[in-house]
Amino acid sequence: MEALGRLFNIAAVVAPVDLSGGAQTGARVHLRDGEGVAFVYFADAGTDGEDVDLDVQEHNASSAGTSQDLDVVTRWFSKREATLDNDEQWTKHTQTAASEVDLGDDEGQNQVLAVVEVSSKSLSDGYEWVSVNTTDPGATAGKLGCVLAIVYDLTVQRSPELLADLL
Repeated sequence: MEALGRLFNIAAVVAPVDLSGGAQTGARVHLRDGEGVAFVYFADAGTDGEDVDLDVQEHNASSAGTSQDLDVVTRWFSKREATLDNDEQWTKHTQTAASEVDLGDDEGQNQVLAVVEVSSKSLSDGYEWVSVNTTDPGATAGKLGCVLAIVYDLTVQRSPELLADLL
């Protein structure tokens, strides 16, 4: 059996987009079949000072319903360089528990790969969906980026074509 369906499932949260167009509202991911989710933000280099931040949300419905900040992020990891070429080391970032992730003042001008993990056990009662929004970088020129959700440690394992949808 492949790792996809046994160990993890993947969903698009923010499709590849020019982030300079404004804040992006991320699609919701249901955590019913996984122990947690790793949100992976990947962005191309843009302009110095035009930085994007992330905001982790929890929801009590697949659409509409109630949404609120998920103030549980205490650490996250990133790689950044003008051009990511796989010689970078992961940098660990720590913060007081919050939903917001400040990717740093050098995020705008660098390519960035950032990972924020959320355990399904950290969701509030009645909340089963999570998402990540991106902030408006105030950018004047293109800064391409996206967010993927990797739901991991699947509690229900299936071949990829039989996986339940993540909404």
